[in-house]
Amino acid sequence: MDRVFDTKVQLLKYKAIKAVIERAYSGKLDMALYEIPKEIVPGPKSDMRCCIYKERAVIEERVRMAMGGDKDNPNVIETLPVACDECPMESYFVTPACRGCINHKCMEVCPKGAISMQGKHAVIDSEKCIECGKCAKSCPYGAIIELTRPCVKACKIGALKISDEKTAQIDNDKCVMCGACVYACPFGAIVDKSYVLECVDILKEAEKSGRKVYAIIAPAIVSQFKYAKIEQIVEGIKKLGFHQVIETAMGADITLGKEMEELKERDKMTTSCCPSFVMYIERHFPKLVPYISTTPSPMVEAASLIKRTSPDSKVVFIGPCASKKHEYKLEKTNGAVDCVISFEELQAFLDARGIDVSTLPESPLNNASKYGRIFAKSGGISQGVKDLKDKYGLGDKEVCPLALNGLEQIRLAMLRLNAGKLPENFLEGMACEGGCLNGPLCLSHGDKNIVDVDKYGDQAKEKDIAATLTMYEMTKSLEEGGNL
Repeated sequence: MDRVFDTKVQLLKYKAIKAVIERAYSGKLDMALYEIPKEIVPGPKSDMRCCIYKERAVIEERVRMAMGGDKDNPNVIETLPVACDECPMESYFVTPACRGCINHKCMEVCPKGAISMQGKHAVIDSEKCIECGKCAKSCPYGAIIELTRPCVKACKIGALKISDEKTAQIDNDKCVMCGACVYACPFGAIVDKSYVLECVDILKEAEKSGRKVYAIIAPAIVSQFKYAKIEQIVEGIKKLGFHQVIETAMGADITLGKEMEELKERDKMTTSCCPSFVMYIERHFPKLVPYISTTPSPMVEAASLIKRTSPDSKVVFIGPCASKKHEYKLEKTNGAVDCVISFEELQAFLDARGIDVSTLPESPLNNASKYGRIFAKSGGISQGVKDLKDKYGLGDKEVCPLALNGLEQIRLAMLRLNAGKLPENFLEGMACEGGCLNGPLCLSHGDKNIVDVDKYGDQAKEKDIAATLTMYEMTKSLEEGGNL
């Protein structure tokens, strides 16, 4: 499994989730919190922490997250205080580059007298330091540096702070559940809740009742599972007990068509595909909420299409996104999606059930157009609007799209929009830099993922969204006529 994941933290997370799934199928979950830590950390020596007891305590918390985490916490992202103890506490640090110079500029500019000279070396008293940074700016040698925790650095909206106990703490009122901190923490002290047990229950119930369970897979999946073909992954998902695997890109086709239709009647609007982008506007720029498209996300559109044609079925979304685990439970989705699991969790699921996808035959996957598939990358939606605007009635309307890649770009654009100084009229927002193909719950991250997604888009048999829109209209007509 080392070859599958980017980091050892992901591998550790995978081990806990895989063990939970195995016990869910064998009926031995009651002892999971006690047994799994000992299985993953057998001892007698510690590999990662001060002792095996600390390691096991951390694994126990990972198992809790794999089993759903804190039910009273509405955030799908949680910190594990027991795992958050190895980061440097001081924000500013004097390096060996300090020459103990005569000027002592650092001492002169410090407003709290937090700097003293010990021998010929400056020392910062962390109890007095207010982290103003004046000392670092004044040092002629650049010998004073700022040490920023990886999680705090990854959070672009200031939703993470350090508690009095020196552990990371999430401000739920600010957090948009993008999951950047989850991937950034080198100790895995920030984790997304897993709903694999809900997925297991859905599949086990379907096996008894004959109910159909559909998997809808995010287009970013093509850049993952690099040891097998996407068609083999599809076959592997079916072997887990899913009736059929559908491309969420089909929902993206519908979303693109609806948003272009919506843009005809609006002077300026944003996309609604990325739940973290939508949440960011709602929580940080509430006055701009009217600009958000009213079109459901591709996940919801694809699931809704399935539910219209198969009302008694269940739908599980599989993707790279942490905030989708929040979105699917929102009232506005009307229960279209029944569970969400990540690419990481899919890998754990396959291995827990003993399915080696690299040995499987290939199942074809041709549900969507090129444009639906490239929704996975930043700029994909904008590309679709530009290419298809004339065909779908936007020819007379000037369309000026702007792809916002990551929360920093989004923040700057929202400030300009709020001030009435943003010329573009179609704003595509993706919280993850690069787009969904670099989502925090991907198996792997990197520039090559863009190449994979573009290639996947070019392989689509449908080069336009017309076929999907026709299917959408047919199912809507059937639903409204009461024939479903």
